[in-house]
Amino acid sequence: MQKVKIPRTVDPARAAQKRLDYEGIIQVSLFKRLMESVEGVQRDAQVSLSFGLDEQRLVVISGKANIEVDLECQRCNEVFAHECEVQFTYTPYYNEKSEEDAPEEYDLVDLNEYGEIDLIQLVEDEFILNLPQVAMHDDADCSVDSDNMVFGELPEEVVEDKPNPFDVLKSLKK
Repeated sequence: MQKVKIPRTVDPARAAQKRLDYEGIIQVSLFKRLMESVEGVQRDAQVSLSFGLDEQRLVVISGKANIEVDLECQRCNEVFAHECEVQFTYTPYYNEKSEEDAPEEYDLVDLNEYGEIDLIQLVEDEFILNLPQVAMHDDADCSVDSDNMVFGELPEEVVEDKPNPFDVLKSLKK
């Protein structure tokens, strides 16, 4: 299968009327914010997008994407590969009425000043939201054994009688 680049922007209403499907790649170099969030990005993102209309005649953008990124394990500080797969369903946000009409399973996406959706930003946002909050290897793959981790006991606080810094002001008051 030939790798085709996904367009940067698309008019969702026109694409939905034509029931367009896009399947292709988004280059790593276009994911600036994702590259700042991870240790590295291994390959281009594989993306599949479908545009259509639902029963309420709402524009629906559904898709899935995957990419492989390098994350730093928070337990052993080693870098490991993580497969990031996302699925999403969006409908364009036109006004408050469109927000009320949209079913809960649809996320809203803003349009730019030309009435188009930035597909690269949409997919990049999904990848960033799907990253693990605390990146760690599986226990079997990690060089630090979680059974051997010792955290120790906290020492009791020593209460010291510290001089009050405002005592100097008391002498000035007299």
